[in-house]
Amino acid sequence: MISFKKICIGLLFCCALSLSGYAQDSTSTDELVFTEIKPDAAVDSTIKKTDSSAQVTPATTVAASKVTAPQKEAQKTLWGIFIAGFVGGLAALLMPCIFPMLPLTVSFFTKGSEKGKAFRRAALYGLFIILIYVVLGLLVTVIFGADALNSLSTNGIFNFFFFLLLVVFAASFLGAFEITLPSSWVNKMDANSDKGGTAGLFFMAGTLALVSFSCTGPIIGTLLVQASTTGALLGPAIGMFGFSLALAIPFALFALFPSAMNKLPKSGGWLNSVKVVLGFLELAFALKFLSNVDLAYHWEWFDREIFLALWIVIFGMMGIYLLGKLKFFHDSALAFISVPRLFLATVVLAFTVYLIPGMWGAPLRSVSAFLPPQETQDFDLYTTTLLAGKQSAANDGPHKYADKFHAPLKLDAYFDYNEGLAAAKRQNKPVLIDFTGHACVNCRKMEANVWPDKEVYKMISNDYILIQLYVDDKSELDAADVVVTPEGKKLNTIAKKWSDLQARKFQSNSQPFYVLLDPKTETLLAPPQGADYEIANYKKFLESGLKAYQ
Repeated sequence: MISFKKICIGLLFCCALSLSGYAQDSTSTDELVFTEIKPDAAVDSTIKKTDSSAQVTPATTVAASKVTAPQKEAQKTLWGIFIAGFVGGLAALLMPCIFPMLPLTVSFFTKGSEKGKAFRRAALYGLFIILIYVVLGLLVTVIFGADALNSLSTNGIFNFFFFLLLVVFAASFLGAFEITLPSSWVNKMDANSDKGGTAGLFFMAGTLALVSFSCTGPIIGTLLVQASTTGALLGPAIGMFGFSLALAIPFALFALFPSAMNKLPKSGGWLNSVKVVLGFLELAFALKFLSNVDLAYHWEWFDREIFLALWIVIFGMMGIYLLGKLKFFHDSALAFISVPRLFLATVVLAFTVYLIPGMWGAPLRSVSAFLPPQETQDFDLYTTTLLAGKQSAANDGPHKYADKFHAPLKLDAYFDYNEGLAAAKRQNKPVLIDFTGHACVNCRKMEANVWPDKEVYKMISNDYILIQLYVDDKSELDAADVVVTPEGKKLNTIAKKWSDLQARKFQSNSQPFYVLLDPKTETLLAPPQGADYEIANYKKFLESGLKAYQ
Protein backbone atom coordinates (compact mmCIF):
# COMPACT_ATOMS: atom_id res chain seq x y z
CA MET A 1 0.00 0.00 0.00
CA ILE A 2 2.91 2.32 0.73
CA SER A 3 4.28 1.81 -2.75
CA PHE A 4 0.92 2.60 -4.30
CA LYS A 5 0.82 5.83 -2.33
CA LYS A 6 4.28 6.79 -3.59
CA ILE A 7 3.36 6.55 -7.23
CA CYS A 8 0.17 8.53 -6.57
CA ILE A 9 2.29 11.25 -4.99
CA GLY A 10 4.51 11.44 -8.03
CA LEU A 11 1.58 11.65 -10.41
CA LEU A 12 -0.02 14.39 -8.30
CA PHE A 13 3.12 16.46 -8.47
CA CYS A 14 3.41 16.08 -12.22
CA CYS A 15 -0.20 17.25 -12.52
CA ALA A 16 0.54 20.17 -10.20
CA LEU A 17 3.40 21.31 -12.43
CA SER A 18 1.27 21.31 -15.57
CA LEU A 19 -1.67 22.99 -13.85
CA SER A 20 0.58 25.72 -12.47
CA GLY A 21 1.29 26.95 -15.93
CA TYR A 22 -2.31 26.65 -17.07
CA ALA A 23 -3.56 28.71 -14.19
CA GLN A 24 -1.67 31.77 -15.27
CA ASP A 25 -2.43 31.65 -18.95
CA SER A 26 -4.90 34.46 -19.26
CA THR A 27 -6.32 37.37 -17.38
CA SER A 28 -9.82 38.23 -16.33
CA THR A 29 -11.86 41.10 -17.66
CA ASP A 30 -14.55 41.01 -15.02
CA GLU A 31 -13.15 43.97 -13.08
CA LEU A 32 -12.20 46.23 -15.98
CA VAL A 33 -14.03 49.53 -16.19
CA PHE A 34 -14.44 50.63 -19.80
CA THR A 35 -15.14 54.06 -21.14
CA GLU A 36 -17.97 54.28 -23.63
CA ILE A 37 -16.45 55.23 -26.97
CA LYS A 38 -18.56 57.23 -29.39
CA PRO A 39 -17.26 58.06 -32.86
CA ASP A 40 -18.55 61.63 -32.82
CA ALA A 41 -17.67 62.43 -29.24
CA ALA A 42 -14.83 64.51 -27.94
CA VAL A 43 -13.21 61.37 -26.62
CA ASP A 44 -12.61 60.07 -30.13
CA SER A 45 -11.15 63.34 -31.33
CA THR A 46 -8.80 63.49 -28.37
CA ILE A 47 -7.39 60.09 -29.20
CA LYS A 48 -7.06 60.96 -32.86
CA LYS A 49 -4.79 63.83 -31.96
CA THR A 50 -2.43 61.55 -30.10
CA ASP A 51 -2.69 58.25 -31.92
CA SER A 52 -5.10 57.14 -34.60
CA SER A 53 -4.84 53.58 -33.33
CA ALA A 54 -7.69 54.27 -30.95
CA GLN A 55 -10.22 55.27 -33.61
CA VAL A 56 -13.40 53.26 -33.34
CA THR A 57 -16.14 52.97 -35.91
CA PRO A 58 -19.72 52.14 -34.97
CA ALA A 59 -19.41 48.73 -36.60
CA THR A 60 -16.37 47.96 -34.52
CA THR A 61 -18.09 49.00 -31.31
CA VAL A 62 -21.15 46.87 -32.04
CA ALA A 63 -19.10 43.85 -33.02
CA ALA A 64 -16.84 44.18 -30.00
CA SER A 65 -19.86 44.17 -27.72
CA LYS A 66 -20.60 40.64 -28.91
CA VAL A 67 -17.18 39.29 -27.97
CA THR A 68 -17.52 36.39 -25.58
CA ALA A 69 -13.98 35.00 -25.74
CA PRO A 70 -12.71 36.93 -22.69
CA GLN A 71 -15.51 35.61 -20.51
CA LYS A 72 -14.81 32.04 -21.63
CA GLU A 73 -11.09 32.50 -20.97
CA ALA A 74 -11.85 33.86 -17.50
CA GLN A 75 -13.98 30.81 -16.71
CA LYS A 76 -11.23 28.47 -17.90
CA THR A 77 -8.71 30.37 -15.78
CA LEU A 78 -10.78 30.09 -12.60
CA TRP A 79 -11.39 26.39 -13.20
CA GLY A 80 -7.67 25.91 -13.75
CA ILE A 81 -6.89 27.74 -10.49
CA PHE A 82 -9.43 25.61 -8.60
CA ILE A 83 -8.02 22.34 -9.98
CA ALA A 84 -4.46 23.46 -9.25
CA GLY A 85 -5.51 24.33 -5.70
CA PHE A 86 -7.26 20.99 -5.26
CA VAL A 87 -4.22 19.05 -6.49
CA GLY A 88 -2.02 21.16 -4.22
CA GLY A 89 -4.28 20.27 -1.30
CA LEU A 90 -3.98 16.56 -2.08
CA ALA A 91 -0.20 16.96 -2.17
CA ALA A 92 -0.28 18.81 1.16
CA LEU A 93 -2.17 15.90 2.73
CA LEU A 94 0.89 13.74 2.08
CA MET A 95 3.27 16.14 3.84
CA PRO A 96 4.98 15.05 7.09
CA CYS A 97 3.20 17.86 8.99
CA ILE A 98 -0.34 16.74 8.07
CA PHE A 99 -0.45 13.04 7.19
CA PRO A 100 0.43 11.78 10.71
CA MET A 101 -2.21 14.11 12.18
CA LEU A 102 -5.01 12.60 10.07
CA PRO A 103 -5.63 9.43 12.14
CA LEU A 104 -5.15 11.29 15.44
CA THR A 105 -7.67 13.97 14.56
CA VAL A 106 -10.25 11.54 13.20
CA SER A 107 -9.93 9.30 16.24
CA PHE A 108 -10.71 12.35 18.41
CA PHE A 109 -14.01 12.78 16.55
CA THR A 110 -14.99 9.11 16.57
CA LYS A 111 -13.93 8.12 20.10
CA GLY A 112 -17.00 7.64 22.23
CA SER A 113 -19.32 9.21 19.66
CA GLU A 114 -22.04 7.91 17.41
CA LYS A 115 -21.16 7.78 13.72
CA GLY A 116 -23.61 10.56 12.83
CA LYS A 117 -22.31 12.89 15.54
CA ALA A 118 -18.69 12.13 14.66
CA PHE A 119 -19.36 12.90 11.01
CA ARG A 120 -21.08 16.19 11.86
CA ARG A 121 -18.16 17.29 14.01
CA ALA A 122 -15.62 16.28 11.38
CA ALA A 123 -17.63 18.00 8.66
CA LEU A 124 -17.81 21.20 10.72
CA TYR A 125 -14.08 20.93 11.33
CA GLY A 126 -13.57 20.65 7.57
CA LEU A 127 -15.81 23.66 6.92
CA PHE A 128 -13.69 25.72 9.29
CA ILE A 129 -10.54 24.64 7.45
CA ILE A 130 -12.12 25.85 4.20
CA LEU A 131 -13.23 29.11 5.82
CA ILE A 132 -9.74 29.88 7.15
CA TYR A 133 -7.99 29.34 3.83
CA VAL A 134 -10.64 31.10 1.71
CA VAL A 135 -10.41 34.14 4.00
CA LEU A 136 -6.64 34.05 3.43
CA GLY A 137 -7.25 34.14 -0.33
CA LEU A 138 -9.68 37.02 -0.01
CA LEU A 139 -7.17 38.95 2.09
CA VAL A 140 -4.69 38.77 -0.79
CA THR A 141 -7.27 40.40 -3.06
CA VAL A 142 -8.17 43.05 -0.48
CA ILE A 143 -4.53 43.90 0.23
CA PHE A 144 -3.41 44.12 -3.40
CA GLY A 145 -6.68 45.19 -5.02
CA ALA A 146 -8.09 44.24 -8.43
CA ASP A 147 -5.88 46.62 -10.39
CA ALA A 148 -2.71 45.33 -8.75
CA LEU A 149 -3.66 41.71 -9.43
CA ASN A 150 -4.17 42.51 -13.11
CA SER A 151 -0.65 43.96 -13.34
CA LEU A 152 1.20 41.33 -11.31
CA SER A 153 1.75 38.95 -14.21
CA THR A 154 3.58 41.62 -16.21
CA ASN A 155 5.36 43.49 -13.42
CA GLY A 156 9.09 42.82 -13.51
CA ILE A 157 9.69 43.58 -9.83
CA PHE A 158 6.91 41.22 -8.72
CA ASN A 159 8.05 38.49 -11.10
CA PHE A 160 11.61 38.70 -9.77
CA PHE A 161 10.26 38.67 -6.20
CA PHE A 162 8.16 35.60 -7.02
CA PHE A 163 11.25 33.91 -8.47
CA LEU A 164 13.19 34.50 -5.24
CA LEU A 165 10.18 33.45 -3.15
CA LEU A 166 9.81 30.12 -4.96
CA VAL A 167 13.55 29.47 -4.65
CA VAL A 168 13.17 29.97 -0.88
CA PHE A 169 10.20 27.58 -0.85
CA ALA A 170 12.22 25.02 -2.82
CA ALA A 171 15.15 25.30 -0.40
CA SER A 172 12.73 24.75 2.49
CA PHE A 173 11.32 21.58 0.95
CA LEU A 174 14.81 20.32 0.16
CA GLY A 175 15.66 20.56 3.86
CA ALA A 176 17.76 23.73 4.14
CA PHE A 177 15.44 25.18 6.79
CA GLU A 178 11.81 25.16 7.90
CA ILE A 179 9.37 28.02 7.43
CA THR A 180 7.48 28.24 10.71
CA LEU A 181 5.11 30.69 12.36
CA PRO A 182 5.73 32.13 15.85
CA SER A 183 5.23 29.46 18.51
CA SER A 184 3.13 31.89 20.57
CA TRP A 185 0.48 31.85 17.82
CA VAL A 186 0.34 28.07 17.86
CA ASN A 187 0.17 27.90 21.67
CA LYS A 188 -2.69 30.40 21.87
CA MET A 189 -4.64 28.65 19.15
CA ASP A 190 -4.05 25.25 20.75
CA ALA A 191 -5.19 26.53 24.14
CA ASN A 192 -8.45 27.78 22.65
CA SER A 193 -9.00 24.46 20.89
CA ASP A 194 -9.65 22.85 24.30
CA LYS A 195 -12.95 24.69 24.44
CA GLY A 196 -15.92 22.55 23.66
CA GLY A 197 -18.53 22.97 20.96
CA THR A 198 -18.25 24.90 17.73
CA ALA A 199 -15.61 27.35 18.99
CA GLY A 200 -13.32 24.47 19.93
CA LEU A 201 -13.60 22.95 16.48
CA PHE A 202 -12.78 26.30 14.87
CA PHE A 203 -9.63 26.69 16.94
CA MET A 204 -8.69 23.08 16.19
CA ALA A 205 -8.83 23.91 12.48
CA GLY A 206 -6.76 27.02 13.12
CA THR A 207 -4.20 24.96 15.03
CA LEU A 208 -3.88 22.58 12.10
CA ALA A 209 -3.28 25.51 9.73
CA LEU A 210 -0.56 26.98 12.00
CA VAL A 211 1.19 23.73 12.95
CA SER A 212 1.33 22.48 9.36
CA PHE A 213 2.56 25.78 7.92
CA SER A 214 6.14 24.55 7.52
CA CYS A 215 4.82 22.02 4.99
CA THR A 216 1.83 23.82 3.53
CA GLY A 217 3.37 27.32 3.44
CA PRO A 218 5.39 26.77 0.24
CA ILE A 219 2.43 25.10 -1.47
CA ILE A 220 0.05 27.88 -0.41
CA GLY A 221 2.59 30.54 -1.39
CA THR A 222 3.09 29.05 -4.83
CA LEU A 223 -0.66 28.71 -5.33
CA LEU A 224 -1.30 32.32 -4.29
CA VAL A 225 1.48 33.51 -6.61
CA GLN A 226 0.07 31.72 -9.63
CA ALA A 227 -3.51 32.72 -8.77
CA SER A 228 -2.54 36.36 -8.29
CA THR A 229 -0.63 36.55 -11.56
CA THR A 230 -3.69 35.50 -13.56
CA GLY A 231 -5.22 38.89 -12.78
CA ALA A 232 -8.52 37.21 -11.85
CA LEU A 233 -10.07 39.05 -8.92
CA LEU A 234 -11.34 35.87 -7.25
CA GLY A 235 -8.30 33.82 -8.26
CA PRO A 236 -6.62 33.65 -4.81
CA ALA A 237 -9.91 32.80 -3.07
CA ILE A 238 -10.80 30.13 -5.64
CA GLY A 239 -7.34 28.62 -5.33
CA MET A 240 -7.58 28.51 -1.55
CA PHE A 241 -11.06 26.98 -1.80
CA GLY A 242 -9.73 24.13 -3.93
CA PHE A 243 -6.74 23.67 -1.63
CA SER A 244 -8.79 23.62 1.59
CA LEU A 245 -11.49 21.40 0.08
CA ALA A 246 -8.89 18.72 -0.67
CA LEU A 247 -7.62 19.04 2.92
CA ALA A 248 -11.07 18.92 4.51
CA ILE A 249 -12.68 16.02 2.62
CA PRO A 250 -10.54 13.21 4.13
CA PHE A 251 -11.37 14.24 7.72
CA ALA A 252 -15.11 13.99 7.03
CA LEU A 253 -14.84 10.77 5.01
CA PHE A 254 -12.70 8.94 7.56
CA ALA A 255 -15.01 10.06 10.34
CA LEU A 256 -17.88 8.49 8.38
CA PHE A 257 -15.88 5.34 7.53
CA PRO A 258 -13.28 5.01 10.32
CA SER A 259 -12.37 1.45 9.35
CA ALA A 260 -10.91 2.75 6.09
CA MET A 261 -8.07 4.34 8.06
CA ASN A 262 -6.59 0.91 8.63
CA LYS A 263 -5.69 0.81 4.95
CA LEU A 264 -3.63 3.99 5.11
CA PRO A 265 0.15 3.52 4.84
CA LYS A 266 2.20 4.12 7.96
CA SER A 267 4.17 7.33 8.36
CA GLY A 268 7.83 7.08 7.46
CA GLY A 269 10.68 8.37 5.37
CA TRP A 270 8.53 8.37 2.24
CA LEU A 271 6.79 11.52 3.54
CA ASN A 272 10.07 13.43 3.38
CA SER A 273 10.61 12.14 -0.16
CA VAL A 274 7.34 13.84 -1.07
CA LYS A 275 8.71 17.16 0.19
CA VAL A 276 11.97 16.78 -1.72
CA VAL A 277 10.26 15.94 -5.01
CA LEU A 278 8.00 18.95 -4.59
CA GLY A 279 11.09 21.06 -3.84
CA PHE A 280 12.58 20.13 -7.20
CA LEU A 281 9.31 21.09 -8.91
CA GLU A 282 9.19 24.43 -7.06
CA LEU A 283 12.73 25.17 -8.28
CA ALA A 284 11.81 24.35 -11.88
CA PHE A 285 8.66 26.45 -11.69
CA ALA A 286 10.60 29.43 -10.29
CA LEU A 287 12.61 29.73 -13.51
CA LYS A 288 9.47 30.69 -15.46
CA PHE A 289 9.16 33.91 -13.44
CA LEU A 290 12.82 34.77 -14.01
CA SER A 291 12.30 34.21 -17.74
CA ASN A 292 9.32 36.61 -17.69
CA VAL A 293 11.51 39.37 -16.27
CA ASP A 294 14.29 38.71 -18.77
CA LEU A 295 11.90 38.93 -21.73
CA ALA A 296 9.95 41.97 -20.53
CA TYR A 297 13.08 44.04 -19.92
CA HIS A 298 15.10 42.69 -22.89
CA TRP A 299 18.06 41.54 -20.82
CA GLU A 300 18.54 38.73 -23.36
CA TRP A 301 20.76 36.56 -21.20
CA PHE A 302 18.26 33.96 -19.94
CA ASP A 303 17.48 32.45 -23.32
CA ARG A 304 15.91 29.12 -24.22
CA GLU A 305 19.14 27.10 -24.05
CA ILE A 306 19.98 28.27 -20.53
CA PHE A 307 16.42 27.63 -19.35
CA LEU A 308 16.47 24.11 -20.79
CA ALA A 309 19.95 23.37 -19.42
CA LEU A 310 18.72 24.21 -15.91
CA TRP A 311 15.58 22.13 -16.33
CA ILE A 312 17.61 19.16 -17.58
CA VAL A 313 19.83 19.35 -14.49
CA ILE A 314 16.89 19.81 -12.07
CA PHE A 315 14.81 16.93 -13.42
CA GLY A 316 17.92 14.79 -13.84
CA MET A 317 18.74 15.25 -10.16
CA MET A 318 15.12 14.46 -9.28
CA GLY A 319 15.37 11.16 -11.13
CA ILE A 320 18.68 10.33 -9.44
CA TYR A 321 17.12 11.17 -6.07
CA LEU A 322 14.20 8.82 -6.71
CA LEU A 323 16.72 6.08 -7.45
CA GLY A 324 18.26 6.67 -4.03
CA LYS A 325 21.60 7.90 -5.38
CA LEU A 326 21.15 11.43 -4.03
CA LYS A 327 20.33 11.98 -0.35
CA PHE A 328 19.46 14.97 1.80
CA PHE A 329 19.90 15.56 5.51
CA HIS A 330 16.40 14.47 6.61
CA ASP A 331 16.19 11.43 4.33
CA SER A 332 15.87 7.97 5.82
CA ALA A 333 18.05 5.11 4.64
CA LEU A 334 16.62 3.51 1.49
CA ALA A 335 17.23 -0.22 1.71
CA PHE A 336 15.72 -0.95 -1.71
CA ILE A 337 13.87 0.70 -4.59
CA SER A 338 10.21 -0.25 -4.85
CA VAL A 339 8.80 -0.96 -8.28
CA PRO A 340 6.44 2.06 -8.29
CA ARG A 341 9.32 4.36 -7.25
CA LEU A 342 11.42 2.87 -10.04
CA PHE A 343 8.62 3.56 -12.53
CA LEU A 344 8.34 7.15 -11.31
CA ALA A 345 12.11 7.62 -11.62
CA THR A 346 11.90 6.22 -15.14
CA VAL A 347 9.23 8.75 -16.08
CA VAL A 348 11.25 11.66 -14.66
CA LEU A 349 14.49 10.56 -16.33
CA ALA A 350 12.65 9.94 -19.62
CA PHE A 351 11.29 13.49 -19.40
CA THR A 352 14.85 14.70 -18.83
CA VAL A 353 16.04 12.93 -21.97
CA TYR A 354 13.05 14.36 -23.85
CA LEU A 355 14.28 17.88 -22.99
CA ILE A 356 17.79 17.37 -24.36
CA PRO A 357 17.00 17.82 -28.11
CA GLY A 358 15.57 21.21 -27.19
CA MET A 359 19.15 22.41 -26.82
CA TRP A 360 19.32 22.23 -30.63
CA GLY A 361 15.92 23.78 -31.25
CA ALA A 362 13.47 20.86 -30.97
CA PRO A 363 10.01 22.41 -30.34
CA LEU A 364 9.22 20.27 -27.23
CA ARG A 365 5.53 20.97 -27.79
CA SER A 366 4.32 19.31 -24.59
CA VAL A 367 6.17 21.94 -22.50
CA SER A 368 6.53 24.74 -25.06
CA ALA A 369 4.18 26.98 -23.04
CA PHE A 370 6.69 27.12 -20.17
CA LEU A 371 9.80 27.77 -22.24
CA PRO A 372 11.15 31.08 -23.54
CA PRO A 373 10.15 31.73 -27.17
CA GLN A 374 11.76 29.68 -29.89
CA GLU A 375 13.28 32.81 -31.42
CA THR A 376 15.53 33.26 -28.38
CA GLN A 377 17.31 30.04 -29.37
CA ASP A 378 20.84 30.74 -30.60
CA PHE A 379 21.29 27.42 -32.37
CA ASP A 380 17.94 26.44 -33.92
CA LEU A 381 17.87 23.60 -36.41
CA TYR A 382 14.10 23.15 -36.10
CA THR A 383 12.84 26.44 -37.56
CA THR A 384 15.16 26.24 -40.55
CA THR A 385 13.96 22.71 -41.33
CA LEU A 386 10.31 23.57 -40.70
CA LEU A 387 10.30 26.47 -43.14
CA ALA A 388 12.20 24.67 -45.88
CA GLY A 389 10.12 24.91 -49.05
CA LYS A 390 7.47 27.15 -47.49
CA GLN A 391 6.76 30.48 -49.11
CA SER A 392 6.75 33.61 -47.00
CA ALA A 393 5.75 37.11 -47.92
CA ALA A 394 8.53 39.42 -48.94
CA ASN A 395 9.76 41.73 -46.19
CA ASP A 396 9.21 45.36 -47.13
CA GLY A 397 12.08 46.63 -44.99
CA PRO A 398 12.86 47.03 -41.30
CA HIS A 399 9.82 47.43 -39.07
CA LYS A 400 9.36 49.59 -36.03
CA TYR A 401 10.51 47.90 -32.81
CA ALA A 402 12.11 45.08 -34.80
CA ASP A 403 15.19 45.51 -32.61
CA LYS A 404 13.12 44.53 -29.57
CA PHE A 405 10.78 41.85 -30.87
CA HIS A 406 11.21 38.85 -33.13
CA ALA A 407 8.21 37.16 -34.72
CA PRO A 408 7.88 33.39 -34.28
CA LEU A 409 8.73 31.09 -37.19
CA LYS A 410 10.48 34.00 -38.95
CA LEU A 411 7.14 35.52 -39.94
CA ASP A 412 7.16 39.06 -41.31
CA ALA A 413 5.31 40.71 -38.44
CA TYR A 414 4.72 44.35 -37.54
CA PHE A 415 4.91 45.48 -33.94
CA ASP A 416 3.17 48.83 -34.29
CA TYR A 417 -0.56 49.14 -34.94
CA ASN A 418 -0.42 52.11 -37.33
CA GLU A 419 2.53 50.78 -39.29
CA GLY A 420 0.81 47.44 -39.75
CA LEU A 421 -2.45 49.06 -40.90
CA ALA A 422 -0.57 51.17 -43.44
CA ALA A 423 1.17 48.09 -44.83
CA ALA A 424 -2.15 46.22 -45.06
CA LYS A 425 -3.70 49.08 -47.03
CA ARG A 426 -0.76 49.17 -49.43
CA GLN A 427 -0.87 45.42 -50.01
CA ASN A 428 -4.67 45.18 -49.91
CA LYS A 429 -4.68 42.44 -47.26
CA PRO A 430 -6.69 41.94 -44.07
CA VAL A 431 -5.02 42.33 -40.70
CA LEU A 432 -4.39 39.67 -38.06
CA ILE A 433 -3.70 41.36 -34.72
CA ASP A 434 -2.06 39.16 -32.12
CA PHE A 435 -2.29 40.70 -28.65
CA THR A 436 0.47 38.78 -26.94
CA GLY A 437 2.94 39.01 -24.08
CA HIS A 438 6.31 37.77 -22.92
CA ALA A 439 4.74 36.10 -19.88
CA CYS A 440 1.85 34.53 -21.82
CA VAL A 441 2.20 30.75 -21.76
CA ASN A 442 -0.81 30.18 -24.02
CA CYS A 443 0.75 32.46 -26.62
CA ARG A 444 3.89 30.31 -26.75
CA LYS A 445 1.77 27.17 -26.97
CA MET A 446 -0.21 28.54 -29.92
CA GLU A 447 2.98 29.57 -31.72
CA ALA A 448 4.54 26.14 -31.17
CA ASN A 449 1.54 23.89 -31.81
CA VAL A 450 -0.87 25.69 -34.16
CA TRP A 451 0.99 28.25 -36.25
CA PRO A 452 3.52 25.75 -37.71
CA ASP A 453 0.68 23.93 -39.50
CA LYS A 454 1.29 24.20 -43.24
CA GLU A 455 -2.03 25.84 -44.16
CA VAL A 456 -2.20 28.06 -41.07
CA TYR A 457 1.34 29.29 -41.65
CA LYS A 458 0.58 29.99 -45.31
CA MET A 459 -2.49 32.09 -44.48
CA ILE A 460 -0.72 34.08 -41.76
CA SER A 461 2.34 34.62 -43.91
CA ASN A 462 0.83 35.29 -47.33
CA ASP A 463 -2.84 36.24 -46.90
CA TYR A 464 -2.71 38.43 -43.77
CA ILE A 465 -0.64 41.26 -42.41
CA LEU A 466 0.43 40.08 -38.97
CA ILE A 467 0.60 42.70 -36.21
CA GLN A 468 1.94 41.48 -32.87
CA LEU A 469 1.28 43.87 -30.00
CA TYR A 470 3.04 43.10 -26.72
CA VAL A 471 0.98 44.18 -23.73
CA ASP A 472 3.66 43.51 -21.09
CA ASP A 473 6.78 45.06 -22.57
CA LYS A 474 8.37 47.73 -20.38
CA SER A 475 10.24 49.61 -23.10
CA GLU A 476 9.76 53.39 -23.09
CA LEU A 477 8.08 54.94 -26.13
CA ASP A 478 9.55 57.77 -28.14
CA ALA A 479 7.98 61.14 -27.37
CA ALA A 480 6.11 61.12 -30.70
CA ASP A 481 4.48 57.75 -29.90
CA VAL A 482 3.29 58.57 -26.39
CA VAL A 483 -0.51 58.51 -26.01
CA VAL A 484 -2.59 60.53 -23.56
CA THR A 485 -5.96 58.98 -22.76
CA PRO A 486 -9.18 61.01 -22.45
CA GLU A 487 -8.81 60.63 -18.68
CA GLY A 488 -5.41 62.30 -18.86
CA LYS A 489 -3.36 59.16 -18.26
CA LYS A 490 -0.01 59.14 -20.03
CA LEU A 491 0.77 55.89 -21.85
CA ASN A 492 4.54 56.06 -22.14
CA THR A 493 5.47 52.38 -22.51
CA ILE A 494 4.73 49.79 -25.16
CA ALA A 495 2.79 47.71 -22.63
CA LYS A 496 0.53 50.57 -21.54
CA LYS A 497 -0.18 51.69 -25.09
CA TRP A 498 -1.24 48.32 -26.51
CA SER A 499 -3.06 47.06 -23.41
CA ASP A 500 -5.09 50.28 -23.40
CA LEU A 501 -5.86 49.80 -27.10
CA GLN A 502 -6.99 46.22 -26.49
CA ALA A 503 -9.21 47.17 -23.55
CA ARG A 504 -10.83 50.22 -25.15
CA LYS A 505 -11.34 48.94 -28.64
CA PHE A 506 -11.97 45.23 -28.08
CA GLN A 507 -13.03 45.12 -24.43
CA SER A 508 -10.53 42.47 -23.48
CA ASN A 509 -7.29 42.15 -21.58
CA SER A 510 -6.61 38.43 -22.01
CA GLN A 511 -3.77 37.02 -24.06
CA PRO A 512 -3.48 35.64 -26.63
CA PHE A 513 -6.28 37.57 -28.29
CA TYR A 514 -6.60 37.34 -32.06
CA VAL A 515 -8.44 40.02 -34.02
CA LEU A 516 -9.17 40.04 -37.76
CA LEU A 517 -9.67 43.55 -39.15
CA ASP A 518 -10.43 45.27 -42.41
CA PRO A 519 -7.56 47.81 -42.55
CA LYS A 520 -9.58 50.38 -44.50
CA THR A 521 -12.52 50.60 -42.10
CA GLU A 522 -10.96 49.01 -38.98
CA THR A 523 -14.05 46.86 -38.58
CA LEU A 524 -14.04 43.26 -37.40
CA LEU A 525 -14.08 40.54 -40.04
CA ALA A 526 -14.93 37.82 -37.50
CA PRO A 527 -15.50 37.64 -33.74
CA PRO A 528 -12.11 37.78 -31.97
CA GLN A 529 -10.94 34.67 -30.17
CA GLY A 530 -8.37 33.50 -27.66
CA ALA A 531 -6.24 30.38 -27.58
CA ASP A 532 -7.65 27.41 -29.50
CA TYR A 533 -5.28 24.48 -29.91
CA GLU A 534 -7.47 22.72 -32.46
CA ILE A 535 -5.75 23.49 -35.76
CA ALA A 536 -8.98 22.97 -37.71
CA ASN A 537 -10.80 25.56 -35.59
CA TYR A 538 -8.07 28.14 -35.93
CA LYS A 539 -7.95 27.50 -39.67
CA LYS A 540 -11.70 28.15 -39.93
CA PHE A 541 -11.21 31.36 -37.97
CA LEU A 542 -8.62 32.63 -40.45
CA GLU A 543 -10.66 31.47 -43.45
CA SER A 544 -13.77 33.25 -42.18
CA GLY A 545 -11.79 36.51 -42.04
CA LEU A 546 -10.54 36.09 -45.60
CA LYS A 547 -14.04 35.32 -46.84
CA ALA A 548 -15.50 38.37 -45.11
CA TYR A 549 -12.75 40.60 -46.49
CA GLN A 550 -13.29 39.41 -50.05
